[in-house]
Amino acid sequence: MSTAENIAIHSESDASVRDYYALLKPKVMSLVIFSGFAGLWVAPGATSLHPVLIFTAMLCLALNAGAAGAINMWYDRDIDAIMKRTKNRPLPLGKICPNEALSFGIVLSVLSVLTMGIALNWVAAGLLAFANFFYVVIYTMWLKRSTPQNIVIGGAAGAFPPMIGWAAVTGDIAIASIALFAIIFFWTPPHFWALSLFANEDYKSAKIPMLPVTHGEKHTKIQMIIYCILLIPLSVTPYFLGTAGIAYAAAAALMSAFFLFTSFKVLKDQTYKSAKLMFGYSVFYLFAIFLVLMIDKA
Repeated sequence: MSTAENIAIHSESDASVRDYYALLKPKVMSLVIFSGFAGLWVAPGATSLHPVLIFTAMLCLALNAGAAGAINMWYDRDIDAIMKRTKNRPLPLGKICPNEALSFGIVLSVLSVLTMGIALNWVAAGLLAFANFFYVVIYTMWLKRSTPQNIVIGGAAGAFPPMIGWAAVTGDIAIASIALFAIIFFWTPPHFWALSLFANEDYKSAKIPMLPVTHGEKHTKIQMIIYCILLIPLSVTPYFLGTAGIAYAAAAALMSAFFLFTSFKVLKDQTYKSAKLMFGYSVFYLFAIFLVLMIDKA
């Protein structure tokens, strides 16, 4: 029996807690929580926020990110079954019924937004709801299968967590929080394009118009360099806005410069070794830059 047939005829769920946990995309969730907490930590008045409210804000952010991931897996279950990278997810394996995955995602989405609004404020809740909508509808249902700019535009969905964390404390949207948004927004394309280079055959099989599929590897590598160049001045913006000190600025500039260096290595490398290394560094980069930001603030 094929994976597609397994999805089609599976009517009763035998899912475990682990399967539902996988549905939440925990690796993505960890980045969301960390960057969201960084936005909360550096926001004015963060020290006066009760620890219970901080925990509640992060829980809502985590559940909402997981909910968006669950709905994404529900919608993409056909192409997930084709790609090697995703074929072992709960839905392609038939461990969770599609309707259950969708219901799970919708319930968590609504619950997280309402809790954020009631416990913290409705600005943070509104941003949370919009980020969820952007990822599910704008990116997953529209951009992902229709344009090679899917990651460029759709990357905005993953850039909202610092703004949400900031708004959870202040109840507003500030230029400083938008700067944190911009760092993730411009980090996202080279991060995902590095992945798409060595997962190119997967995207071709699933007919997803990632940039290497539609414009070739050389064009993609040049675009990665451009975004890495733009990321250098953006990464030090928190210093000029007074959100961080000189130690953060120096560390951010160095890490961003090395990110650019890895993109040049990818351009010269005819294999996918450098792309895999750049992808790994890109994950470290995002964790590290927000960690330095929080340490600098402390």
